[in-house]
Amino acid sequence: MSIHAIDSNLDPVTQAKIDLAASLRLAVYHELEEGIDNHFTVTEPGSDDRYLVLPFGLHWSEARASDMMSFNEAGETLDGDGVVELSAQCIHAPIHRITGRRVVFHTHQNWALALNMLEDNRLIPACQTSAFFEGIIAYDDHYPGTADTLEEGERLAQLIGDKQVVFLKNHGVLVAVDSIARAYRMLYMLERVCRAQIRAMSTGSRLQPISAEVIRQVQTPDPKDRHKGERDNLFFAAMKRLLDREMPGYAD
Repeated sequence: MSIHAIDSNLDPVTQAKIDLAASLRLAVYHELEEGIDNHFTVTEPGSDDRYLVLPFGLHWSEARASDMMSFNEAGETLDGDGVVELSAQCIHAPIHRITGRRVVFHTHQNWALALNMLEDNRLIPACQTSAFFEGIIAYDDHYPGTADTLEEGERLAQLIGDKQVVFLKNHGVLVAVDSIARAYRMLYMLERVCRAQIRAMSTGSRLQPISAEVIRQVQTPDPKDRHKGERDNLFFAAMKRLLDREMPGYAD
């Protein structure tokens, strides 16, 4: 059994479509999705202005590699069948273009959304996992309503800057990175740490943040780590094996 996520025999576009379909199905399995809403997009390999997405109207649980369509910032379907939903066009395409990030995942996942419903929605580095997110989250503190113009995506792209995650007040979360494996692992871990924080807060006791010194130590790669730089891919490969058992068909 291979432990790796990438099939070297596949061309990059096919691999991206398979991994995008897998991430959508995993989001259903892990209860991060809202049926046909929210969006995961990937810059098509070999291009800088074509983006892969699941056509609007398909449930994430039925996503297949062969379903993936390409669209551009004008909202035109360039390859495949179906149409891109307006907010995916208006939020995702400008973020891809301005930040250069190859992968943009946006959800209204339950526990992260719950934290973003609070007046003080900051993720507190009070456990080891949350410490990994310290310093890489941008906070959008004003909900402007549903996105129907490219200006909203451009605004969010400027807000992201050098961050990798955006907390959208009264809305949800967004991850902008350069690999599908990293994007999905970040959403998965973010949901778990938001759940932990809200449960801890529900006790009424004060949270104990980790010191800045320890956070720096946690975030510094250990030269003895045999899996340094591989954890995202190993995680995603394991999750795809889970799909092969529980929700097969994503690679079709």
